[in-house]
Amino acid sequence: MKVGVFIPIGNNGWLLSENAPQYKPTFELNKAITLEAEHYGLDFVLSMIKLRGFGGKTEFWDHNLESFTLMAGLAAVTSRIQLFATAASLVMPPAIVARMAATIDSISGGRFGVNLVTGWQRPEYSQMGMWPGDEFFGTRYQYLGEYAQVLRELWGQGQSDFKGQHFQMDDCRLSPRPQADMKLICAGASDAGMAFSAQYADYNFCFGKGVNTPKAFAPAAERLIQATAKTGRQVGTYVLMMVIADETDEAARAKWEHYKAGADQEAIAWLGEQGAADTKSGADTNVRQMVDPTSAVNINMGTLVGSYASVARMLDDMAEVPGTEGVLLTFDDFVQGVHNFGERIQPLMKSRVDAASPIPSRVGAPQLRAA
Repeated sequence: MKVGVFIPIGNNGWLLSENAPQYKPTFELNKAITLEAEHYGLDFVLSMIKLRGFGGKTEFWDHNLESFTLMAGLAAVTSRIQLFATAASLVMPPAIVARMAATIDSISGGRFGVNLVTGWQRPEYSQMGMWPGDEFFGTRYQYLGEYAQVLRELWGQGQSDFKGQHFQMDDCRLSPRPQADMKLICAGASDAGMAFSAQYADYNFCFGKGVNTPKAFAPAAERLIQATAKTGRQVGTYVLMMVIADETDEAARAKWEHYKAGADQEAIAWLGEQGAADTKSGADTNVRQMVDPTSAVNINMGTLVGSYASVARMLDDMAEVPGTEGVLLTFDDFVQGVHNFGERIQPLMKSRVDAASPIPSRVGAPQLRAA
């Protein structure tokens, strides 16, 4: 099973809590995390794109780097780990994304791929006067399908004359083309999203569910298998999970309870308000899960809480779900979390016996600091 890290391009990672580590995103922080991941043979890192945060006492995700720029910098300081940036497709034309991706492919020596998002938080785009209207919620995957076709033509042939409802290419050119097969990722969970991934993506990300329920995502993986049976393509499921680990189950649980006790209710309320705006038939179940008030302190992603041995066992359980190719991990403290994963969790995992050997030397990693 492959393992990646969802690096903290936005402040405070994925915990909406006053009791969680408070920090701003920086290149140095993300470089340290990525080099640590590469050192321990992890397979990839991915950065999201977020153009407006949720506010609240913690100013959650009000401070963000830009995904492609960050990954270009990381491409220059790494040697073997795969890198994925996220394209905000509403405001980044596909021909420009294709060229940026080809550039980072050159910097990285063929270790780059692109995560495509349609956009679900209206204020991210309306603040720039670029929100197309709420009807977009119902047609966004048709838009993204055309977007992906333009990308594939430019990367594959270096030229596109694509004519669709949303994009009109007129002998559009791209050179140099990527040296490696450019992988596309999507996080579609609605029927339309799954159909898009089955037709155009190489990997589909889904949310894990619950606390210490490692196989709860299995229905989503099965839906992707059914969708790809119709397209005849091979698309793997990657599961987004948070890891909160410590020496003992009790110590890890105490940290989790502490984070929940400090939940930033103002930021959580903003998240819920924005998620509720998507009322169209294309509403994405990932978004609905994110805004569920049950456990919004961690954006309702699946969370593994326990000792290093317990987390290793639960990750191995996940690998047994048909269609699962890997996991995308977040941590409460990313620098220490990735280090502990490499030193204490990965060596115990049966599903990681083929992980790449650690790189002999690495740059020292800074600790998270309060904002």
